[in-house]
Order: sequence, then C-alpha cells, then structure tokens
Amino acid sequence: MEVKDHGIGIEAEALPRIFDRFYRQDKSRTRQIGGHGLGLAIAKNIVEAGRGTIHVESTVGEGSAFRVRIPW
Repeated sequence: MEVKDHGIGIEAEALPRIFDRFYRQDKSRTRQIGGHGLGLAIAKNIVEAGRGTIHVESTVGEGSAFRVRIPW
C-alpha cells in the first residue's frame, strides 16, 4: 500500500526520527494544527505487529510517500 501527499514534505534530517513517539519536525506547528506526534509511531507498531514494514520518502516542498508492506 502506498499513500502520497503533496504537502510541505519532511526534512532529510527528520526522516530517521519520523516514526518515534512524540516526535514533531516543526514544534511550532503543533499549536496551529494540533497533534501529539503519535500517529506515525502507532502506524509503525501496527504494521510491525503484522510482520510488515513501513518506509517513507519525502522531499521538502513536494510532499511525502509512505509505503507499507505486509506479508501474505
């Protein structure tokens, strides 16, 4: 499964931590749009519980692509 967006993207320095609990790339946006930095950590836990993998590719200003693979 692949999910793509055309949003603000994720900086390369942030990619290694993007699935960490409570991690926010831009903490100033928390006040504007809400969130606690748990969504991607939860997604990773669910995927790994199914023995799958989750991967992200992103370019700042162009968006992100998340790929999930779960074995049959």
